[in-house]
Amino acid sequence: MAFSTRKGSRLGFTLLELLVVLAIIGVLVGLLLPAVMRVREAANRASCGNNLKQLALAAQLYNDDFQRLPPGEIGPYQQPVAGLPYFGWGSDSYAWSWFARLLPYVEQNNLFQRGGVPAKTLAQSDIAASRLVVFLCPSDTAYNAPPRTNTGNLEGFAVGNTNYKGVSGSNWGYDSSQNRWFPTLWKHRGVNGSFDGLSQGDGAMFRTDILAPQRLLAISDGLSNTFLIGEDIPALNNWCSWPYATHAYGTCAIPPNAKRADGKPFDANDWYNNHSFRSRHPGGLQFAFADGSVHFVANAIDLNVYRALATIQGGEVDGAAQLD
Repeated sequence: MAFSTRKGSRLGFTLLELLVVLAIIGVLVGLLLPAVMRVREAANRASCGNNLKQLALAAQLYNDDFQRLPPGEIGPYQQPVAGLPYFGWGSDSYAWSWFARLLPYVEQNNLFQRGGVPAKTLAQSDIAASRLVVFLCPSDTAYNAPPRTNTGNLEGFAVGNTNYKGVSGSNWGYDSSQNRWFPTLWKHRGVNGSFDGLSQGDGAMFRTDILAPQRLLAISDGLSNTFLIGEDIPALNNWCSWPYATHAYGTCAIPPNAKRADGKPFDANDWYNNHSFRSRHPGGLQFAFADGSVHFVANAIDLNVYRALATIQGGEVDGAAQLD
């Protein structure tokens, strides 16, 4: 059987046709890519919210076992240990955060035991640089980042990243450990009468609350109306890691995702103005409430409402109704 080909027929594309096809593909990709990115962010946000819920429920279980929320351990009652690094004010580097206390409640009891929390210091333990997915938001670069060695008070000492922090309350502007005011744009007196959001927070957790136990029963504003844990971005805040008490808290005196007047982020070392909450989620960030629920908080939230949600005994009206 013989085959024949009609004269002048062709099987390929002309250059013009190829350019048209590529242009159509480019248009389709341009239309689809934003949708793909939105779907990806929605999945990341859901995963982040699940982490926050796990941490909030773990804190509730800790409260059931110890009749208090997991504490931060840093305070003037401790003395430096000879031959070991000195990690911050009044601390002998035993300054474990509430994250470290929660390890057995987030399926990390082996790590907790290996690290000797809280009997060993951070320097004596070998777990401070550990990467724990439950502490990380997949929307942020910290999710796959190596341990940090540039954090405030711990320069050169490797610590693991976290995208989450305990909510110390609404007060900010004064450091009682050094008896001084500091230069912040967001000075605010808390409902407890103090401006010291570091060591005298009016919220559920703060770095010295091992000296002043905080209990869920003490949240008279209602568990469903009170922030417990919020988000942060380690790349924008050098006081951010999971094992160290000073790095594991933020204040809502400062608005969510606060920026400088020129629209740029504050310097990562400017803890006066960035000891707060932020995220990579468009338009706002997520908080776990003391009842275990998780809500998205828009950047545009009224600052008075935002601060009210951060306190445990402010007597404010239901601010949670204004959220998603």
